[in-house]
Amino acid sequence: MYTVVLDWLEERLRSGEISVGDKLPGERHLAEEFGISRASVREAIRILDAMGLVRSSTGSGPSAGAIVISEPSAALGWALRMHVATRALPVRDLVQTRLLLETQSAREAAAAPDSPERSAVLGRAAELVAAMEEPALPDKDFHAHDAQFHVLLASLAGNVVVETVMASLRQATIGYVQETVAGIEDWPAVRRTLQDQHRGILESFQQRRGEDAAAALHHHITWFFGHSDVAQDR
Repeated sequence: MYTVVLDWLEERLRSGEISVGDKLPGERHLAEEFGISRASVREAIRILDAMGLVRSSTGSGPSAGAIVISEPSAALGWALRMHVATRALPVRDLVQTRLLLETQSAREAAAAPDSPERSAVLGRAAELVAAMEEPALPDKDFHAHDAQFHVLLASLAGNVVVETVMASLRQATIGYVQETVAGIEDWPAVRRTLQDQHRGILESFQQRRGEDAAAALHHHITWFFGHSDVAQDR
């Protein structure tokens, strides 16, 4: 019975009657409106929460209840991780998807007009590259910066769906990246090579050399996963 609440919210979002930031009616109101139990309403809210569409707060007062949000990458990333864990989605196929998305985004980003947003993204990417070159940076932070670097550069193409999928793919594969690193005996040397590759990728983006950026990304991604059998065996 909870699906009536999901359908109702979809219709209201499409029509504009409800927008991001709005608060949903309370459990009792929704239960009475649709003639269902409050338990069914709570189940609907839990599902919407898992989908990244609402954020729920318990208690009373203006901050309590379910607020409409939009965090698609978080929900999609969670779903991908679970399906990767079941091996229904092979890591090698996720890597191939990254290659397709990132290389094409690099080409499109080269043709994007100058803007304050583009300058800010490139500036932040440069900061991440600099941070990753700090010898004392923990590996966990190195991986996090690496992931953010790739998502930022993909965003320069101006495609929100690609950016969302990229963020989700990075979330889905981060565990396997950490497994890969744990199995690499010469990780310090690999890390230095990755730093060099990041600098080259960033320079290509800064200079709007789309084909060079695409080639550098392709080499970077395939080179890294080539150091482990994770992407090949899963």
